[in-house]
Amino acid sequence: MPNVDQIAQEADIIVNGFAFKKNENEIKVFDLNNEVGAAVFNSQCELIETNMNDIELAIAHKYLINNIALLEV
Repeated sequence: MPNVDQIAQEADIIVNGFAFKKNENEIKVFDLNNEVGAAVFNSQCELIETNMNDIELAIAHKYLINNIALLEV
């Protein structure tokens, strides 16, 4: 199991239980609620890879698009 506390502390932002961490070329998303859902998006918010189900992924993607400006600071 991933260390949820560490992921939360290292996140750039947390939105409704989803931790977002931006690197140079990608944005990593981790679902802190179920502790296994993760996704990687490119800087244009296009999905690279995930293990999330379709509903969880749609929610994470919506939060990313709505809060992308906070990651650019």
